[in-house]
Amino acid sequence: MKVPVIFSSFLATVLLLGGCGNTSSNEGEGPSDNQNGATESGEMRTFTAPNGEEVSIPENPEKIVTDFYAGEFLAVGANVVGAGSWSFSNPFIEEELKNIKDVGDPVNTEEVLELEPDLIVVMDEEQYETLSQIAPTVVIPYNTAKNVEESLQLFGELANAEAEAAQFLDSFNEEAEAARARVEEVVEDDATFGIYELTDKGDFWVFNDNAGRGGQVIYNALGLKAPDSIDEEVIKTGEMKQLSTEVIPDYAADYMFITDYHPEGGSKLPEMESSPIWQGLEAVKNNRVFINDFDTFYPYDPISVRGQIDLIADMIVERAENNGK
Repeated sequence: MKVPVIFSSFLATVLLLGGCGNTSSNEGEGPSDNQNGATESGEMRTFTAPNGEEVSIPENPEKIVTDFYAGEFLAVGANVVGAGSWSFSNPFIEEELKNIKDVGDPVNTEEVLELEPDLIVVMDEEQYETLSQIAPTVVIPYNTAKNVEESLQLFGELANAEAEAAQFLDSFNEEAEAARARVEEVVEDDATFGIYELTDKGDFWVFNDNAGRGGQVIYNALGLKAPDSIDEEVIKTGEMKQLSTEVIPDYAADYMFITDYHPEGGSKLPEMESSPIWQGLEAVKNNRVFINDFDTFYPYDPISVRGQIDLIADMIVERAENNGK
């Protein structure tokens, strides 16, 4: 049954009066009614969040709700029952999401309450106080995990699925090794690779190895090199950098991968491609520029990164063949 709209004004009071604190373990009580997020067995454990806070969470979470981490949990075989809206544009987890509830963006607390989760994991801490009254809630800030291995370790621990995480990593490493071997056959040893994005406002950005757009594949899985300027100012700093048209040559690579972000149409790509500065880039002259779909290359969860490996390797190999190498 739908919770009344006025729910949001008194949720915390109602749940607190019901003894629904997010660290309760039901010790000495009968089976849980799941309002406090504990499993029926009542077994809980302590998880140390990235901010150092200790949170009591179920030993074996059975119903997980998350805003941005559906792919991370699905990679370790966890049971996700609700996910934030943006996850549903990710083509790599489309099938897995068919039976998962869209809980909105920002998360709709009424929808979450109806799902009766026993664990909630969010990137955005703004709703923590409300969500933590529904079930044990852990905040994992953006960019906490720096690569696929760290992501699997973190979410494997949260879901008590370390064995599944290790199995996924083994499979991932095998696929990455096979793709590296294919790419090495057609790429010069000193070739450089850059990852960029052109927005619907005409802004041009250069990205690091852990902000989606294929960075984890190109720099980590395939082990390809960035130009010194990108390595020093973007990858090592962990920051993205906006570039004016005049300085693009200073950050250009031999191979340039560009996501064209224009959610409401009106791509700025034709305007950029007609620029004399753009036409003068070596990657353009050598037909080594790749224009990529945002939804396909934005995600950076382990499932998406694994799916991007062969896509990017195929691009490089096929372009080399087309260029007559």
